[in-house]
Amino acid sequence: MARRKRILVVDDERDLVELIALNLRRQGYEPLTAHDGAVGLEIARKQAPDLILLDLMMPGLSGQEVATALKGDPQTAAIPIVMLTARGDETDIIVGLSLGADDYVSKPFSMKVLLARVAAVLRRKNVPEPGMQTFINGPLVIDQTRHEITLEGKPVILTPTEFKLLAALAAARGRVLSRDQLTDRVMGPDVYVTDRAIDVHVTAVRKKLGASQWMIHTVRGVGYRFLESRDEEE
Repeated sequence: MARRKRILVVDDERDLVELIALNLRRQGYEPLTAHDGAVGLEIARKQAPDLILLDLMMPGLSGQEVATALKGDPQTAAIPIVMLTARGDETDIIVGLSLGADDYVSKPFSMKVLLARVAAVLRRKNVPEPGMQTFINGPLVIDQTRHEITLEGKPVILTPTEFKLLAALAAARGRVLSRDQLTDRVMGPDVYVTDRAIDVHVTAVRKKLGASQWMIHTVRGVGYRFLESRDEEE
């Protein structure tokens, strides 16, 4: 029997945490809970949950600080994070995504929407890009079977969303993908995100690719495409 997915909920609103945990349990997940950032960080490091629901604004150790600590630790960097934001302010959303969150849900939210976003993020770890199992471009190797990326033989730690984004661009074989197309392929159809969400994820992937970031090329006013050679740069 497969192990139930562990979901860590970190939020200082105790009633909300209990409600989320109840609904997660009903969906077959194993909820872990924390009511402040420090405890949440400790549980994340000890329990290695499959996904973290993290409130952005908390007293003491904030969600931003928790996310920064998690993403800076190789042992926890790959754990997907769904940020819970107090409002739909684009600035808050961009901050959360730039810290390495895979997705966000703005309060107040529908429990059905939250559960759908949790399921979607978890699927990103398991659904390969059609027609591509292993992709090699110079020093870059994308292995979808193992869900691993290496650059010059060294592992590159990406979030599930970042992995799907890079894989989608590579699978397009040089074709330009618009932001809407990337949103559908990476986040899933019928998922609303701010227009800048894909740009933030692209920036994060480029940073992790270091000197090879030229492989992701911006086509102004359209979207992005993957370059197999620097000679293709316009």
